[in-house]
Amino acid sequence: MLQQLALFAVTGAAAGVLAGLFGVGGGLIMVPALAFVLPHQGVAPDIVMQVAIGTSLAVIGITSLSSTRAHHKRGGVRWDVLKGFAPGLALGALGGAFVAHLLKGRTLEIIVGVGALLIALQMLRAAPQASSESRIPPPPVPELLAVGGLIGVLSALVGIGGGSLSVPYLAARRLPMVQAVGSAAAGGIPIAWGGALGFVLSGKDIVGLPGLHLGYISLAGFAGLAVFSVLTAPWGARMAHQWPARRLKQAFAALLACIGLLMLLR
Repeated sequence: MLQQLALFAVTGAAAGVLAGLFGVGGGLIMVPALAFVLPHQGVAPDIVMQVAIGTSLAVIGITSLSSTRAHHKRGGVRWDVLKGFAPGLALGALGGAFVAHLLKGRTLEIIVGVGALLIALQMLRAAPQASSESRIPPPPVPELLAVGGLIGVLSALVGIGGGSLSVPYLAARRLPMVQAVGSAAAGGIPIAWGGALGFVLSGKDIVGLPGLHLGYISLAGFAGLAVFSVLTAPWGARMAHQWPARRLKQAFAALLACIGLLMLLR
């Protein structure tokens, strides 16, 4: 039990830093960690991945609040963009949770593994050419809704806050990189809450999950991860505004590649 609590603490701390630094929710750290820990806590093998993803999204719902607050204080969140982006993100994530409910655990492991590898490759690519202007007009609302819906579905299937998808999109639409990262962090809120709600509803009659839980969400895992995520997310946000992130992104990409291969070879 002490080893599991320590793993939750370390994983939550790492997820919080990543949330603030890269505009991601840390789900690709939390999901694999939970996938390895939960079977030892008595979670049935056929629902381990749904529990890992649902719990990750619930934690990201808290982490994103802390990260968003830190970015907002530095003027990094474009709320005019979020007005059109957030509904698509939330609805897509809600639907994605019900899709995950219908998939086998091994299928979700493969999706998470492939997702980790693809995001690692994306992070190694040159960043999209963001604008140096501070007030680029937001993209059209129909586009934001459609792209947000797609990002929401994919995020719910992998258990992430969507920043690794939202940041490249927003930067490609010419938002300054600091605003792209800050707005992506804020976009993790509707993804996480919509996805977590979907996993609560789709798993309301689930069996094989010991301890306290809401649908597919493990409350013990949520509490252990969330506390440390919230504490460390502002550190990452400060680093995003102060540090050159190239080498950190390369290291994170290497870590994601290892995680992806590990999930695929399980």
